[in-house]
Amino acid sequence: MAGLPRGLPAAVPWVAPLYVGAVQLGAYATARLSGPRRTELLRTHSTNVDNLRAGRWQTLATSAVFVEEPLPVAYGAGLLAALGTAEWRWGAWRTAGVFAAGHVGASLLVYAALRARTPRGTPPPTAGAASAHPVESTDQGPDATARAIDVGASYGFNATVGALAATVPHRGARTAATAGLLALGVRPVLRRGRTFTDVGHLVALALGVAMGAGMRTGAGRRTGQGRRAGTGS
Repeated sequence: MAGLPRGLPAAVPWVAPLYVGAVQLGAYATARLSGPRRTELLRTHSTNVDNLRAGRWQTLATSAVFVEEPLPVAYGAGLLAALGTAEWRWGAWRTAGVFAAGHVGASLLVYAALRARTPRGTPPPTAGAASAHPVESTDQGPDATARAIDVGASYGFNATVGALAATVPHRGARTAATAGLLALGVRPVLRRGRTFTDVGHLVALALGVAMGAGMRTGAGRRTGQGRRAGTGS
């Protein structure tokens, strides 16, 4: 692949459809569980403060394949389009790297911020009917946030979209796309009822833009080196 703007893909994307399909099938399977079992499963695979503080780092990977509800058609189509386009342009490995870096990076940064304001010794969820539903942090403060359900593909999705915007070939379109996405990401963070996931989405988007800018710079450097080598031969 010579350069991002001009490089042509070698194959039709297949990893993106496989991933989105697996997430959706898993969501339908999870939805068939009883309320308490479903909540416990999702909480076990969440990148929340309790799990990461206890050293359950595997949730950084497993949280990306679980969602709280089956993906709406529009969201699933958008996720598939973003990942498929990235895979078509960059290949499966680079796309997976951008997605994973955005998902893991945003999860860790949000965790670090939440841990700083969450006391140790968070009590476990109350047994009984109340534990069958996710606990909202807006209702019960930092203790609820520490054990909140935090799963899904949205961090990786935002990072991929940010990287795609930052690698648009035309400078004007690239600037407009990047600025527009960042403005959309900032807006939820500024509202009164913001959640930690709103912050995570913005962080993931910014990470994606940074990775896209790095890929564009690297591609330009390689192109320049190739031209110099060609003229020197």
